[in-house]
Amino acid sequence: MIVKVAVGAAAVALVIPVVIGQGVSGVVDALLGSSPTSTVACASFVADIPSEYCHLYVTAAADCPGLDWTVLAAIGKVETNHGRLQAPGVTDGENSAGAGGPMQFLAPTFTSVITTHQLPPGGASPPSRYNPHNAIHAAAFLLCDEGVRRGDLRAAIFAYNHADWYVTKILNQAAEYTQAATTTPGTGDCNNLEAPNPAALVALNYACGQRGLPYVWGGNGPAQGDAGFDCSGLTTAAYAAAGLALPRTAHTQFHAGPHVPPGHPLQPGDLVFYGTPARIHHVGLYIGHNLMINAPTFGQPVQTAPYRYPGDDYAGATRPVADER
Repeated sequence: MIVKVAVGAAAVALVIPVVIGQGVSGVVDALLGSSPTSTVACASFVADIPSEYCHLYVTAAADCPGLDWTVLAAIGKVETNHGRLQAPGVTDGENSAGAGGPMQFLAPTFTSVITTHQLPPGGASPPSRYNPHNAIHAAAFLLCDEGVRRGDLRAAIFAYNHADWYVTKILNQAAEYTQAATTTPGTGDCNNLEAPNPAALVALNYACGQRGLPYVWGGNGPAQGDAGFDCSGLTTAAYAAAGLALPRTAHTQFHAGPHVPPGHPLQPGDLVFYGTPARIHHVGLYIGHNLMINAPTFGQPVQTAPYRYPGDDYAGATRPVADER
């Protein structure tokens, strides 16, 4: 059955993500005093952060008013990849500098912090720098003491590791996590659409309205006299409905960009591609919840399906419409 979804009839939500401004000073301003602890869905996928670590970063940020949880997450990422680094001094022992644990504390520094501050219950007893709960809360108190409390985030991070490159790396990583946490994740449900901007919303709504139409090689849809679509015919028509002209084939759409950087979260309306850069053979529209809507192949109608699957040759994604800021 062909399901036609009109914008006025479908449950739709236009969600505008908050994206940090460019430049280190803008990143510092954005991160100071705005810890979005009540809006972070750690049970969902937030970039590459394990759920249990996400909860700890968010909870520990509350130990220091003005500290954004993403700063703690950035330190955890840079130091040990959230405890996943296979190296001396992560789960036991010390590295060559004498640091240990997921947040890479020197033993005297960790002892000083836990002597000055009472860590909240939930970690090891006595506290251990190798315990993620203890280490992350201790890092929050340390950052607070070293600068966040007086509004100097750069000084706080510099105290953690005395290198300007380190400060910049932490701030940039924190900015990426902020964007990941505030990016519209999408629902994967054509009857309850979310999108980061009006054009993506219209494109998704159009594509959802074509579900059930047959796959037709070179097909451009009923409006163009064809019974159905091929993959790039669907994406072309969907964005044409939003007033945006795309190249006609999957290969040329891929190379038209702009590309979503590898590892960055997808947004509803992104185009997802398969093949190699030299030969892209398929494209779909990401709709959220790890699903896309696409015209798959002969004998399969326009439908929603997982955008990643065993044995796929996923090549990456593009974002035809820039984020609205």
